Amino acid sequence: MESLDLRVLNDALEWRRAGHAVTLVTVVETWGSAPRPPGALLAVRDDGVVSGSVSGGCVEDDLIARVKAGERTGLPAMIAYGVTKEEAARFGLPCGGTLRLVQEPLADIAWVEQVLARTAAHELVARTLVLATGEVTLTGASRDDVMKFDGSRLTTLFGPRWRLLLIGAGQLSQAVAQVAALLDFEVLVCDPREEYASTLAWTGATHVPGMPDDVVREMKPDAHTAIVALTHDPKLDDMALIEALRSQAFYVGALGSSRNQAARKQRLAEHFDLTEAELDRLHGPVGLKLGAKTPAEIAVSIAAQIVERKNAVSAGAPVAAGCAV
Repeated sequence: MESLDLRVLNDALEWRRAGHAVTLVTVVETWGSAPRPPGALLAVRDDGVVSGSVSGGCVEDDLIARVKAGERTGLPAMIAYGVTKEEAARFGLPCGGTLRLVQEPLADIAWVEQVLARTAAHELVARTLVLATGEVTLTGASRDDVMKFDGSRLTTLFGPRWRLLLIGAGQLSQAVAQVAALLDFEVLVCDPREEYASTLAWTGATHVPGMPDDVVREMKPDAHTAIVALTHDPKLDDMALIEALRSQAFYVGALGSSRNQAARKQRLAEHFDLTEAELDRLHGPVGLKLGAKTPAEIAVSIAAQIVERKNAVSAGAPVAAGCAV
């Protein structure tokens, strides 16, 4: 459900609309130390241009060579790499790793359009491919669903982009936004203070007007959403956090010292009736303990903690809430 796979689908769609033939390749099984996990997606255009990856590069090179040599598959088919140690070494698969892939011609683009539209609306989508016929069906999915392959039917999952809402448009927010954009998050920034918001040129981020609590409520945070309050102004941060902690957001963090965080939690509990369980979701002081000092270093610590929590959520593993910069 990585957003990289959505980018692959978007590239494949544009190529087909431009008249190119496109082959999609999906990792379905791995053994040993495989570079890419099951579900990873690659698109290969008829002239050898690629989007995405299924390995460290050598498998892609072989797939490109096959396509450029004119090899085409009329129906989905299995292909394996690294069955022997010699082949694993040839294709750059470490520790005797093995990859099994399903390659398929992208004939019908309607399902791609639907997946992109539904994930843009923050839906989870399961796509089932019947290898014998090439038939594709789409159904709704849940976060408990996993990729499945029984040799004849392949079901893969596509989810919305992970998104990050930053409360505050100061120097630290700029740094966090830049790091998060590199991590392929959709970055949104809310700051009603004109002296901040109107003077910033956001690269890779979208400025969202309005009061932070209204913005959080209206965006309906889901399990693909992280929210971080960075203004140091309780009037802005606290109101946003109230909504965030009651939402489905997978990560909620706030800037401030341990003393400030303790006072914040007391305020939220006494005046806004947040439960202990809701308050325990707050990461504050925000970020991993890296000894960070500069805005860039603090941004790295925040982004690292968000990624840690994101990956734990994806794997179904718990992560402790309280960490400090």
